Amino acid sequence: MLATLVIGLREGLEAALIVGMIAAFLRRNEKSLKPMWLGVGAAVLLSALVGITLELVSAALPQQQQEAMETVIGAAAVVIVTFMILWMSKNARSMKSTLEAHAGSALKGGSVFALAGMAFLAVLREGVETAVFMVAAFQSSLSPLAAGAGAVLGLAIASGIGFLLFRGAIKLNLAKFFKATGVFLVFVAAGLVMKSLRTAHEAGWLNTGQGATVDLTWLAPNGSARAAILTGVFGIPADPRAVELLGWALYLVPMLAFILWPQKRKPSAAALPRLQLAGAGTLALAAVALAIAAPLAVPAPSVSTGTTPAVTSAGTAAATLRLAQNGAAAAAADAQAAATTSPQTLIVTAANGTESSLALTGHGTESHAGRTANVYTAAAPAPAANEPAEVSVKELIALNGGRMPVGISATSNPGPFAATWAHKGDVTVWLAGGAVIDAVNSEGTALTLSGGGLANPRTIAVAGDGGWHVPAEHVSAAVNELNTIEAARSENVLWSRLLPAVFITAAAALLLSARRNRRQLLATAPSP
Repeated sequence: MLATLVIGLREGLEAALIVGMIAAFLRRNEKSLKPMWLGVGAAVLLSALVGITLELVSAALPQQQQEAMETVIGAAAVVIVTFMILWMSKNARSMKSTLEAHAGSALKGGSVFALAGMAFLAVLREGVETAVFMVAAFQSSLSPLAAGAGAVLGLAIASGIGFLLFRGAIKLNLAKFFKATGVFLVFVAAGLVMKSLRTAHEAGWLNTGQGATVDLTWLAPNGSARAAILTGVFGIPADPRAVELLGWALYLVPMLAFILWPQKRKPSAAALPRLQLAGAGTLALAAVALAIAAPLAVPAPSVSTGTTPAVTSAGTAAATLRLAQNGAAAAAADAQAAATTSPQTLIVTAANGTESSLALTGHGTESHAGRTANVYTAAAPAPAANEPAEVSVKELIALNGGRMPVGISATSNPGPFAATWAHKGDVTVWLAGGAVIDAVNSEGTALTLSGGGLANPRTIAVAGDGGWHVPAEHVSAAVNELNTIEAARSENVLWSRLLPAVFITAAAALLLSARRNRRQLLATAPSP
């Protein structure tokens, strides 16, 4: 409520001052105020329609698109309030004289409606700014009803103050008023920066800088009055992310410095371009330093270049697994596996040292072990060359886990038996970040026996043959390490790309401003 009240008060008073100046000018020139009030009414109506339309469009969108819309509205509100503060800081002293000069020109043209158009455009500008800022504040507010009440109250107070100023009943130090409300609105706008960065993440636009920073629940417990002020008024969440905290600081600090810097210590017009050039150079150097130094903090991937153990159902070592590609090649192939079926090869080294290569076929992605992984399968290996064509009773017992198969008797069926081997099943592999995070070999061997006293052929599943899986502890360790690496890489994008880009943009803005100020100095310099 407090945020929307101050927004309504400040914007409303700004519009009221403009309308009051135009009204006073018309009265001094004995002109009717009716056209002006028609223009004001039309501007107020259009501004309200803008706000209502934005809110209705946002509410009608699906969840993710709502977040995207809120991001756009929040960013626009931040730009508007920044422009409003900068413009008022520069033009507050000359606003009255400039406005009366324009009004005089309009009257010389013989048209009161020109002044009505001035009032319409002035109120419309303030109204649209207020509508966008209000919608953003409403979306950040914990209570839309309280936010609406604050907005109405702020506009009502602004109208009353404007009327009293017009009548000459009160005097108001406008410089101090706009400075105090400007400081407050900078904090509100900084909160909108945080809110916009969060909704940008929820919309899928910003996935870097999402690491946790500080926990503010101790300062503002959920449901408390302090939480209402911290989150509802200033837009600071209880769990700010790294990019949100950085955006908040990068907006708040320079804006507060601009507003609160003592007038006596502000640089002269001659020194300002040099200071701006120095600031631009500092920002550019900082951007280059971050772009070079930040990638050095990213941990090197070790999971993707190592081997993955596999064990039997009894927990004994069965094999080790690795991809034929490694390092960057594996990571690149894995990154595109969801969209293509580019071939990968799994090298399986058995416990006895024999090595086999399995051609993997991609099957898209799925959630596995708590993360998104690319899924591959491979056909079961060809039958081993040492599978005998004949087995004895003793060998049969060993193949069946130490006991005779049900239905076969060593007395009635003394063997030896003719053996036919059949392999079924496949290998499923889950890859992430160029690493094998999990794999299961569901291969089983069916042994068909005949002869040796058997009246009919008998088929049994050979115990402990072929099947293996990656131990759960290795899967967990691999996923944790990959998550750590990816989180570090994501954070690195913030520090090595996004922040340098912000610094370069600010440096470019300072350079342009310095160039403009230098031209103005040269234009106003006395001729020799």
